[in-house]
Amino acid sequence: MITSDNWKERGKFYTISNKQIFVIDEGEYAETIVILHGYPTSSYDYFRVLPELTKHFRVIIHDHLGFGFSDKPDSLTYSLIDQADIALQLWNKMGLKEVSILAHDYGTSVAKELLSRKNHNLIPLKIRRVCLCNSSMRLEHLHLRNMGNLLKNKKLGKFIARLTSNSYQKFKKKIKNNSLDPHLNNKYDINNVWDQMNTSQGQKEIHLLSNFINERYTFWHRWTEALKESEIPIKIVWEKNDPIAVKEIAIVMATENQNEKIVWIENDKHYSIIENPKNWMNLVFNFDVKRRF
Repeated sequence: MITSDNWKERGKFYTISNKQIFVIDEGEYAETIVILHGYPTSSYDYFRVLPELTKHFRVIIHDHLGFGFSDKPDSLTYSLIDQADIALQLWNKMGLKEVSILAHDYGTSVAKELLSRKNHNLIPLKIRRVCLCNSSMRLEHLHLRNMGNLLKNKKLGKFIARLTSNSYQKFKKKIKNNSLDPHLNNKYDINNVWDQMNTSQGQKEIHLLSNFINERYTFWHRWTEALKESEIPIKIVWEKNDPIAVKEIAIVMATENQNEKIVWIENDKHYSIIENPKNWMNLVFNFDVKRRF
């Protein structure tokens, strides 16, 4: 198991708009895969698959602002639009000219915003292909039932934001002790997830990160049009039995553009990149993974 400290040592920080953004950059191949992670986790989601991916690609994963080891300023609303801006500024600073985008959950909305801008020739970056995955690991999958809705509650959101460091640790301990899925907990150490969320006093901002739920409604038509208009090859990899990001979402996205293709992950319900990384990579990247996990 790679710890939070191990993961942090593998990356570096870039200053984007006076904010520190944590980045993992590994592999030396011609094609560059940029990864937009999900909610409420971080680049750490990919610790099991990164060694295999770097055998085929240069892989760049950054923690969105407010997530993981990136800064968590209390002066922001953490808009998905802002996250797209930060990604573009980061990739420009890294000198990227052409990328393929892999996005899941929260990151799929950022990816669709980038597609919208590309369709209108607003960004010079060449995008070779896009893969959109559900793999939703919302807070309720971290053993906090209905936490997504609770964090949106004005009273509770403020209460969570005011938690002291001591009470936050008790809160985290309670989560661990009441684990509903020990199989997943063994493979994806909850302590590492919460340690990264807690960096830079992240507990004060966590309730703001759920604002993306409202933005998905606000920008629905913008991002639907982005899928309709895009000439970039788009692939959808979806967990068929996911109880949160239900399969109908993938079907609706696929009908927006004949260019799109759905690949179903049949047996994993929650987070296949952790639960079954070999199968996940075979489906996403179409190559046979020999490496044992």
